[in-house]
Amino acid sequence: MLHLARTLLQPPPGMAVDFSNPHGAPALTPAHSISWEIFDNPVSLFIGGVAAVLLELAEPSVRTGVWDHSSFQRDPLLRLRRTGFAAMVTVYAPADQAEQLIARVVRMHERVRGITPDGQPYHANDMRLLDWVQATASFGFCEAYHRYARPLSPAEKSQVFAEGQRPARLYGATGAPSSWAQWEQLLEQTAPGLEDSGILGEFLQIMENAPIVPRALRPVQRMLVRAAVDMTPEPLRSFASLRGHGLGPGQRALVRSMGRLARWMPWPGLPPAQARARMRGAPQG
Repeated sequence: MLHLARTLLQPPPGMAVDFSNPHGAPALTPAHSISWEIFDNPVSLFIGGVAAVLLELAEPSVRTGVWDHSSFQRDPLLRLRRTGFAAMVTVYAPADQAEQLIARVVRMHERVRGITPDGQPYHANDMRLLDWVQATASFGFCEAYHRYARPLSPAEKSQVFAEGQRPARLYGATGAPSSWAQWEQLLEQTAPGLEDSGILGEFLQIMENAPIVPRALRPVQRMLVRAAVDMTPEPLRSFASLRGHGLGPGQRALVRSMGRLARWMPWPGLPPAQARARMRGAPQG
């Protein structure tokens, strides 16, 4: 788990951020909130991130943009580190540093545009697509934590979406769900347009075999990917690309044990610990 934590939470090249200073500087997400608890767990963070990407890749325009303009196929580990670290910045970094990183991402997305295989134009900064990406990320991290680390109440699940509103607006996702009920409404509205694709299966293979953990621990990595498939909602769960890729007997309990154990590990020197040190003694609220 320590290797997984370092892979997901340490800054990749060119993305250094000081999570420790200045003292008391607030983040975009409230300190010691549900989100701060959730993003401190590398097990559920990995599972939730994979589940979120599966939902994103099921949306045709998002799928084309991600697959044609990202490094998932060429360097999945670097892409995973960048994505995980961007989440850390959004939740834990001083707000001004987080705003700078988000602005850079928005500028990069401005160049991501094209035509889907069925002839539909897409643009990464389209608000409809941004809302879906933000919503799937909130769902993925929230539901993975709920299933595999600590059960969350309905109010806590809604709070996760509410806490993500400020960074979502900075990304341009002004219509992203602010509660669990709104997420369910968006999923119901979007579901008819979601579709299976060979890219979903290819993505699963990449995530199962990428050198995220040492080779001896690769079976655990594959089990965590299966945990992500296991929690995907319909219609994804019935897609042929995902069928048979869920957790097997006994594996669900094992993943849950890993997620619960990860809650009590301190992960010194990583962004969550640095952010808590920054906020220690600072006025709350």
